[in-house]
Amino acid sequence: MPRQYGFDYIVVGAGSAGCILANRLSRDHRVLLLEAGGRDWNPMIRVPLMTRLLYEMPSLNWGYDTEPQLELGGRTVHWPRGKVLGGSSSINGMAYVRGHFSDYDGWAARGLKGWSYDEVLPYFRRLEDHQDKTSHFRGKGGPLRLTTPATTGPLPDAFFEACDQAGVPKNDDFNGKDQEGYGRHDFAIHRGRRQNTATAYLRQAQKRKSLTIWTRTHVTRINLRSGRATGVTCVRDGGQEEHVAVEGEVLLAGGAVNGPHLMMLSGIGAADHLRQAGISPVHDLPGVGKNLHDHVGVYGIFDASNAQITFNRFLRPDRALAAIGLAWAFGVGPAAMMPTQASAFVRSNADLDRPDIQLSLMPILPTKRLLQWGAWRDGAFVIHAYQLRPGSRGAISLRSNAPTAKPLIDPGYLTDSEDLNALRNCLGIIRNIAQQDAMRPWISRERSPGPATVNRPAMDAWIRDSASTCFHPVGTCAMGTEPSAGAVTDANLRVHGIDGLRVADASVIPAITGGNTAAPVMMIAEKAAQAILAPFTLTH
Repeated sequence: MPRQYGFDYIVVGAGSAGCILANRLSRDHRVLLLEAGGRDWNPMIRVPLMTRLLYEMPSLNWGYDTEPQLELGGRTVHWPRGKVLGGSSSINGMAYVRGHFSDYDGWAARGLKGWSYDEVLPYFRRLEDHQDKTSHFRGKGGPLRLTTPATTGPLPDAFFEACDQAGVPKNDDFNGKDQEGYGRHDFAIHRGRRQNTATAYLRQAQKRKSLTIWTRTHVTRINLRSGRATGVTCVRDGGQEEHVAVEGEVLLAGGAVNGPHLMMLSGIGAADHLRQAGISPVHDLPGVGKNLHDHVGVYGIFDASNAQITFNRFLRPDRALAAIGLAWAFGVGPAAMMPTQASAFVRSNADLDRPDIQLSLMPILPTKRLLQWGAWRDGAFVIHAYQLRPGSRGAISLRSNAPTAKPLIDPGYLTDSEDLNALRNCLGIIRNIAQQDAMRPWISRERSPGPATVNRPAMDAWIRDSASTCFHPVGTCAMGTEPSAGAVTDANLRVHGIDGLRVADASVIPAITGGNTAAPVMMIAEKAAQAILAPFTLTH
């Protein structure tokens, strides 16, 4: 029999969404927060420049890999997902981008009442405490502290001037009235340290007697009886299996991979697929795990005319240790910021009514190269670009019925031919910026794809060989009105056909937003908490 702890809500996953749910609900209710990883005590989590290293740390990461992608030449793609308090907000790049207002109006047009931009804006504002910006669009006094770094340097200054020369307008706030233009990102960084949701939402909430947090707890099944979620089965710290009952709801906040995987292990999903995996279907819900999509981008790599203008020089071991120490102890120095500060949202075609490409200057080597010995001697930097609204769709599915087996992840990259066209446009925009007068003095040569890559077959071959994830998987428990058409959750994030089970994370996003997805996920969690506590009012 399930143990009776007296919980009103069980939140599965203490990531970008789960920490918010735990905070908001535990003010007036008894909440159990379950996290498969450990506490966010690793000091490198706090140091912004260590993000790329965190992607490779097994102790903080689920370490997923996709299935071989046919349209990427059979390559697998590494998918870091946070496995620690704060989830992916503990290891991500900290960029705070809401997306375009039309993204949310598009959700509302699907029949999802309450999800238009005007209706979600109060929840964005509720979570924010922006240190630098004040307007109708920005929040003050929320749990998440945001800053807009004002660091300048030859490369960012040249990038901005090149954007201006290319006809891209200036934009002082990508999250303000309009998204289009060049400018600086907002970051979840405060006084030189990462602001993950564990810091922003759990630090004070965990002192409440109403909140119980179990780390290193792997949830293996949602317990169901007569069409209702009654609790969960879990394994705590590698020990014995335990059954925990809930009086209210089970709330899934495990993300676009783990959420649908757990649902399928529990018998919720496409009945035929469940039977093939050796699981007896409890509720036939075909959309579970489907509609997987992600931003995929390309990196133009350039050799700087002067290696000292890149961040790579700080990768020399003695300099790196000094920078990390300064950032961790005092929140200052080169490691206390993200180098990807200069960005732009642009239209690849003037006839478009909104930006379709995000562009970022990265005055540092790409991920794999910066981890190599001697990287500090390399004077390369990157201009990265990705398509904001891909058409390709994939799926999460079961590898087996074993709860410890990793799921099959097939994002179906470039299976929509328009996505390949979009990445070709991305390369063209990268080169257009790099060839402006402002950038030319700082570039000695185009290293990749290289000046010989000019015709369509050569560009397509390069894209298939080098394109990679932007770490934004969404959509696998999509909101919608019709389960027969692939919807898994309704507009209040309740799972169709199952009482007492709700999902609040990136998986409910029906169509990806135009930009980094951390901010939309946090908004979704704030809105979910409000839907549970007081559906018709918004209070701070």
